[in-house]
Amino acid sequence: MEPAEGIRPRVAVSSCLLGAPVRFNGGHSRDRFLTAELAEHVDWVPVCPEIEIGLGAPRETLRLQRSPDGPRLVTRRTHEDLTAPMTALAAERAAGLADVDGYVFKSRSPSCGLHGIPVYAESGAAADRRGRGIFAAAVIAARPELAVEDEGRLHDAVLREAFVERIFASARLRALLAGDWRPRDLVAFHARHKMQILAHAPAAYREIGRLVAAAGERPREALAREYGRAFLAALATRATVGRHVNVLQHCLGMIAPELDPVRRADLAEVIASYRAREVALAVPLALLRHHARGAAAQYVQAQYVHVVQARYVRDQTYLSPYPDALRLRNHIPA
Repeated sequence: MEPAEGIRPRVAVSSCLLGAPVRFNGGHSRDRFLTAELAEHVDWVPVCPEIEIGLGAPRETLRLQRSPDGPRLVTRRTHEDLTAPMTALAAERAAGLADVDGYVFKSRSPSCGLHGIPVYAESGAAADRRGRGIFAAAVIAARPELAVEDEGRLHDAVLREAFVERIFASARLRALLAGDWRPRDLVAFHARHKMQILAHAPAAYREIGRLVAAAGERPREALAREYGRAFLAALATRATVGRHVNVLQHCLGMIAPELDPVRRADLAEVIASYRAREVALAVPLALLRHHARGAAAQYVQAQYVHVVQARYVRDQTYLSPYPDALRLRNHIPA
């Protein structure tokens, strides 16, 4: 079973990153990972806030300018203040993007940049280089649970894997809640995601477990809101090597009764190699998934409980949180 099969996240993206000629100079900033790899697995929702507020391409460049009320978005040469229309557009867009699972913003943009955007004094000197684009800041304020990154940070293997994992988890949750679900469906959804949550946030794992245990006692809409916030917040917490090892060992313990001593030792050794940062996470995961599938296929009446445990491991989204073709767990941790 592939937990990510059939799921296509909806991801908002700065249009220029897909190759649209909407940059200030009339060009684009096509990103290879987004257009050549991720595009096969997601549905893009292109956004260019500069074009949408009526600026052309090419156009006068913009910058953030310091003010008593916070950074303002102004044109560099004519000093036209575009903060109000850009903020209004962001509020409108955030409301219309309620069904997106993530957003990839253009880095270093005074409207869309997430990190390190210069904020200038009126004199023209850069007073602060810790700004955030006006449009991006407003969207994030309206959708704090949304997975966001810029294309520059997605060149980092760890950040790329974390972002893709979050958008696929969000898409699975969105698909569940869009249907005629019942509390038992949410319980089943959570059961499949337990190891994935545990790898990110052990404390949240316990708290969400208590929430799900009382699923039948809560109004459905309130339950969906609370679970959704907790689930997405848990996956926003960075997974660590130690937490991955904990989950791998936990899964090994559940399938161990169905493995012979040699296979148990091999899997334990590979997990130890990952903990020592000698192999990528993909290596113990591939072996664990192989053994879980094999053990789950068995049916020995006297050992039925062990087979059930193996099937539980086999069906965990942790083993395939997104399409394997993306090859995002092939880096050796630092």
